[in-house]
Amino acid sequence: MSTTQSSSHRGLDALLTPQNSVLVLIDHQPYQFANLHSHEPTMVLNNVVGLAKAAKVYKVPTLLTTVLEERGGYLIKGLQDVFPEQKPIDRTFINTWEDRRVVDAVKKTDRKKLVIAALWTEICLAMPAIQAAGEGFDVYAVTDASGGVSREAHDMAVRRMQMAGVTPITWMAVVAEWQRDWAREESAAQLAGVLAEHGGGSAVAFAWELQLLAGRTGRGV
Repeated sequence: MSTTQSSSHRGLDALLTPQNSVLVLIDHQPYQFANLHSHEPTMVLNNVVGLAKAAKVYKVPTLLTTVLEERGGYLIKGLQDVFPEQKPIDRTFINTWEDRRVVDAVKKTDRKKLVIAALWTEICLAMPAIQAAGEGFDVYAVTDASGGVSREAHDMAVRRMQMAGVTPITWMAVVAEWQRDWAREESAAQLAGVLAEHGGGSAVAFAWELQLLAGRTGRGV
């Protein structure tokens, strides 16, 4: 049992691809953001929208879900705008993995690598991640597209999830694994647009590189 579990975290098969991944984004709503103190809220907002846009580029099945949206608020507009046709599954369950609509939608994709980001880390990310890992999914928790009510709450949740076999990962690492090879030019070009909008310092460096390349071309070099 322990050998099988640990081996899922090693080797090429441990990496994500657009063909083996399914993305679930949980409770990125105004109420949850209002008590987010582990990260700068605008950073989490930037990262989760960037992750969603990348999922769309790579055609990774993506599921949106909220909890008690009449009280907690609708899904943040920037995220909903990425998938305007999708109505988020609105739950009463705190633990997303106890809502059969969500579980059935994930299982329908027939994919075993479950990528999750949620507010808050210690509750809405940890609960479904731990349960899904126990049910045979390889779960990847996107820590910088999630956040908790305090830095301690977030950190303890990540440690708890790791003990359950969940893999912590950041959004740009997810995207890099989906791209994997820069020779895949079609998705690389689309990814460049996502990174230009949401890549932070990497976006600035990329824009600078393009400027330098354009300058060299202009001089006929």
